[in-house]
Amino acid sequence: MITRLRRSSRPERSRLGVRDLLSECAAGVLQRPARSALTALGTVLGVGTFVAVLGLTATTSSQIDSRFNELTATEVTVEDTGGDQPEFLDNAFPADADSRIGALNGVRAAGVYWPVRLGPEELVAAAPPGVGDDGERTEVVAASPGVIAAAGPALEQGRAFDAYHDRRGENVAVIGSGLAARLGVTTLETGPAVFVGNQAFTVIGIIEDVERKADLLLSVVVPRTTAERIWGGPDSGERAKMLISTDLGAARQIASETALALDPAHPEYFKVIPPPDPRSLRGSVTSDLNELFMLLAGICLVIGAVGIANTTLVAVLERTGEIGLRRALGARGRHITLQFLAESGALGALGGLIGTSLGTVTVVVMAVVRDWTPVIHPATVLAAPAIGLVTGVLAGLYPAWRASRIQPAEALRR
Repeated sequence: MITRLRRSSRPERSRLGVRDLLSECAAGVLQRPARSALTALGTVLGVGTFVAVLGLTATTSSQIDSRFNELTATEVTVEDTGGDQPEFLDNAFPADADSRIGALNGVRAAGVYWPVRLGPEELVAAAPPGVGDDGERTEVVAASPGVIAAAGPALEQGRAFDAYHDRRGENVAVIGSGLAARLGVTTLETGPAVFVGNQAFTVIGIIEDVERKADLLLSVVVPRTTAERIWGGPDSGERAKMLISTDLGAARQIASETALALDPAHPEYFKVIPPPDPRSLRGSVTSDLNELFMLLAGICLVIGAVGIANTTLVAVLERTGEIGLRRALGARGRHITLQFLAESGALGALGGLIGTSLGTVTVVVMAVVRDWTPVIHPATVLAAPAIGLVTGVLAGLYPAWRASRIQPAEALRR
C-alpha cells in the first residue's frame, strides 16, 4: 500500500504533443509577422533562384539544341594532314575539290581555304605603302568560292567572288564590315581597293555577318588561285582545310564519304571532323549551366540560412523569460528545442513555397517574353519547398540548442 502511494505521488513528466507543438509554432511565427517575413526572405530568394535556375536552364537548353541542329549539325570540316609524310605534300586537296564534294548528295556548298603566310612588311591598308597610314596586321585568307557560300554570309554591299574570279586569278577581295570600317571603305561605288603589301585587291563585297566561321569577318578573303599566284600555296605549317555545309541530317553520312571522294587512292591524307552528337553537346551545355547557376542558388540559400539562424538566435535572447517560465512549468530541454526548430522549419518551408511560386512565374514570364516553350521538371517544383524546410531546420539547430541550455532560475532573474 505504501509502495502504491509512493508511485502515485510522483509527478508526471511533461509531454509536448504534435498539436501543441504546431500551435506554439504558429503563435511564435505570427506573434512577430514583420520579423518572420524578413527571416523567410532569404529562403524565398534562395529557393526562388533554385527553381528559376533549373527551369531557365532546361528551357534554354532546348533552344540551344534547336540552334545546334540548324547550324553545327550541318557543318563538316576537313583537315589536310598529308598522310604519313606531310612535309612532302603541301596540299593534298585536288584542284577540283569543290566540285567533287559538291557532287555528294546533301551538300549545299563546300570550299578549300588556308591562311596566307605574309612577310613582315606585308600589311593591309587602304593605300599603297608610303601613302597614308602604315596599315595593320590582318589575316589574309585564300579561299575557293564555296567557302563563302558555306559560311552563310549576309552581304552588306556588293557580292562574293565566284568561279570566274577564281579560275582567272583575279585580284579581288571580300572583307568584313568591321575591317571595312577600320580601312575607311564605306561604299563600293567608287571601286575601292585594299593593299596587302604592294598588291592591290579590288573590294567587290562587304560581309555584314556569317552563320559559321566568324573569323572571315576580320580577314581579307581572296580567291585561292590568286593567292597561289602571288604567295604560293599552303605549306606544312599552315595546311589547307575544307568547309562543307550540308542539309540537316546528312552531315555524318557526308563525313564518311568525303575522304574517298577527295582522293580514292589516299583517303588517309584527310582528317574529316563530323558534327558532334547533339545529345552529348546538349548534355554538356546543360551541365555547365547547372553548375554555374546552382552555385548562385546555393549562395542564396546559405544567405537565407544565415538570416534564419541570426533571427532565431535573437528571438531566443528576447524570449529568455518565456523560456524560463516554460521550463519552470515543466517543459523539458528537448521541448524547447523542438519548439524553436519547428518555428525555423516553418519559416523555411513558407519561404520555400513562396520561392517556388516566384521561380515558376519567372520561368514562364521569361519564356513568354522570348517566345520560348517553358520547361520545368515536376521534381524541381516538388523538391523546392522541401529544400526550404531543410534549410530552415538546419539554420535553427544552434539557436534551438542555445534555448534548451537556458536554466529556469537564471532566466527568470532577467
